Amino acid sequence: MTAATTRSTCPYCGVGCGVLLTLDGQGRLTVKGDPDHPANFGRLCSKGSALAETVGLSHRLMAPRVNGTDTDWDSALDHVAKTFSETIAEHGPDSVAFYVSGQLLSEDYYVANKLMKGFIGSANIDTNSRLCMSSTVAGHKRAFGTDTVPGTYEDLENADLIVLTGSNLAWCHPVLYQRILAARKSRGTKLVVIDPRRTASCDGADLHLALRAGSDVALFNALLAEIDRRGLLDRAYIDAYVSGADDAIAAAKASDPAITGLSDGDLKTFFDLWIGTEKVVTIFSQGVNQSSSGTDKVNAILNCHLATGRIGRLGMGPFSVTGQPNAMGGREVGGLANMLVCHLDLENADHREAVQGFWASPAMPDKAGLKAVDMFRALGEGRIKALWVIHSNPAVTLPDADRVRGAVEGCDFVVVSDITERTDTARGADVLLPAAAWAEKSGTVTNSDRTVSRQRAVLAAPGIAQPDWWILAEVAKRMGFDGFDWTSPAEIFREYATLSGIAGSFGRDFDISDFKDISDADYDTLSPFRWPQSAAKQGGRFFADGGFYHADGKAKMLALTPRDPASMPDEKRPFRLNTGRLRDQWHTMTRTALSPRLSAHLPEPFVDMHPKDADRLGLKPADLVRLTSPHGTSVLRLRRTTDVAPGDLFVPMHWTGETAPSARIDALVAPVTDPISGQPESKASTVAAEAFPAKWYGFAISATSFVPDCAYWARARTGQGWRAELAGDTIPDDWEAYARSLLKQPETSAQVLKDPKRGTFRIAFYQDEILIAALYVGPEPVDLMRDFLAGLPGTETLWALAGKARGDMPDPGPVVCSCFAVGRNTILREIEEKGLTTVEEIGACLSAGTNCGSCKSELAGLLASV
Repeated sequence: MTAATTRSTCPYCGVGCGVLLTLDGQGRLTVKGDPDHPANFGRLCSKGSALAETVGLSHRLMAPRVNGTDTDWDSALDHVAKTFSETIAEHGPDSVAFYVSGQLLSEDYYVANKLMKGFIGSANIDTNSRLCMSSTVAGHKRAFGTDTVPGTYEDLENADLIVLTGSNLAWCHPVLYQRILAARKSRGTKLVVIDPRRTASCDGADLHLALRAGSDVALFNALLAEIDRRGLLDRAYIDAYVSGADDAIAAAKASDPAITGLSDGDLKTFFDLWIGTEKVVTIFSQGVNQSSSGTDKVNAILNCHLATGRIGRLGMGPFSVTGQPNAMGGREVGGLANMLVCHLDLENADHREAVQGFWASPAMPDKAGLKAVDMFRALGEGRIKALWVIHSNPAVTLPDADRVRGAVEGCDFVVVSDITERTDTARGADVLLPAAAWAEKSGTVTNSDRTVSRQRAVLAAPGIAQPDWWILAEVAKRMGFDGFDWTSPAEIFREYATLSGIAGSFGRDFDISDFKDISDADYDTLSPFRWPQSAAKQGGRFFADGGFYHADGKAKMLALTPRDPASMPDEKRPFRLNTGRLRDQWHTMTRTALSPRLSAHLPEPFVDMHPKDADRLGLKPADLVRLTSPHGTSVLRLRRTTDVAPGDLFVPMHWTGETAPSARIDALVAPVTDPISGQPESKASTVAAEAFPAKWYGFAISATSFVPDCAYWARARTGQGWRAELAGDTIPDDWEAYARSLLKQPETSAQVLKDPKRGTFRIAFYQDEILIAALYVGPEPVDLMRDFLAGLPGTETLWALAGKARGDMPDPGPVVCSCFAVGRNTILREIEEKGLTTVEEIGACLSAGTNCGSCKSELAGLLASV
């Protein structure tokens, strides 16, 4: 490596891929996969590959801002500390709250947790990880006695069967999915996908079980009952290491597998594969966790592995994959409202006393604080008087999001630490604090298989932005607290590692105390390691020989009864709404929406609906659909697809008030939570659907940013500027005046084409024959070469009003491969002209599918279509 190249970690999903960051001497950054990192061995997904496109400064918050006015750090921090102190003095410590994020580094997380629990004296600190994996935490603790992920990524490559349940791994964790595909190719590993929806992960799977939404407990209960019926319980393992097996098996036998909606043949095939394959890994993610019975779903999976002793050995075990880069680190530092640092228990007096003594802190709560949904309910009711949100956007991501947004706007005092003020949550803040971003800050993160890696700074933070640990520590000191006098993240890491030794002395699983005396130099060069160090000789696995963390040293199998989702479809709201992620976007797109490549694949929010449902509602392809629940309304573009079952809908969760206000889909989601984990049920709300009564539809392109003002709009970045889909419920009196106002072109020369009889209007704005912007309007969704047009601003294109490519300028079509920006039409032309017949041949010709591979399913679909 050259001196200008730095090893760091990707800031997206929980895979924790290593990256190589290189500056070219002029401030330009390149990002490549680190071939030596044990998580990815050089692979990156489309999002990781585009990281260099997301580090621009145009959107950044550069200075503290109080009540809309920029100020200096001393003034802002004094104001925050004074307001929090006064609020606590008047209303008590539980009148304040922190809402933090899996985007934080472990050192940042540690400081926030120490401040709130040890010094403010409240447990009202929760994290957006509550929304993605808290049911796994609760399930682990019920079964194992602590939140321990038993296996490692190496298990995926040594399994003979991999079961993906509630996990579209191909899109949400593409690098892990590619590791699995490589194992399938080299050793013939079987793959089963359990998901109500057909996803990219189903392509090439040996079996897809499209079970009825929410029926996972019934399925795994049926598996457990069949394990017992076939006499394949591992009685030696159960007798030595497990309690509760008989009750769990009895409950499983009483469960009705018909609840799943699966055929007897599919059930038998699944049972034969799972039971007949010793080396099986069951991977689960948000489809399991995000449920009002998410914890039971987790334990239903764990029951099957415990009953067969298939846990903790190479190539077998239950495996939770996390959604954020440091969701695991947040669990380790006690970032959840019901946890204590280093996997210690908040409600254990000995644990509390030990941590309080180590911190020399004045207070320590003895009960769990408010979990995310309850926290923002308390905010709306006025019980929380002061809130600090750090690197999260709860006004979009929490269920009943409109109520949450209103609660933020109505709270007495809201502080937001973030890299930008352009979020729905930040717009409701009293104080904005500019935080350093990825590639500007240093610390550690823990990925899904307990590997701790370093993030390192290679860029200077813009303006006077600061790392989160520094901001939190400065507020703590101004509140009069001792113990926050660190000068670097290395000092915080040493303190955290030392405290983990106390957890180790209690016999807990999390112990990194080997690093308690690490030097600054060694911290700077720290290589990835998997905790606990004491288990490193066994590859970091847990529980092959027992060693569970309940008082009796045994695991617990749980007796589980299947439960329906909290709300069931009825005549008024006949559809079940499933929400989830897209391949190329991340959370609320604060980072990924800055990349034209990532915005090109699916640039507009949509709802997937089965053709039978669409026909029944009289909906045509590309119509706009209005979804309604008791909590809110959304308008989205229709996609007719058999990927969803009749009665089911799927909508991505990424769009916000900044990118598509009517697509804030969590505004429709009911604030129903799992009673044990507190995780919201984000995949089973019931909604009504109908055609949106638009009077006109439009498509706009521009070299400069613009914010539409109409009933429906969705905008996205392009390589040449911006694009937007539009629709209105009232027709402007003057289309040209509307277009000039919309696109900020009051005096620019224009070409105009209008047909009042047909209701169509087109206008293109030029400066010296260079296209600046254009608007295309019609009474129906406008038929245009959108992706081609999006590339025209800034070019000499006097024929732009035609809305289609000239013969000598072929239209690449919608992007299929984001890694290499290869469009659908380009791929189809090459298939036809060169006679390509396989995905591999497409890759050799166009590179499509040869990086992260998450577009391979679409490539296969294109091959099948010709």
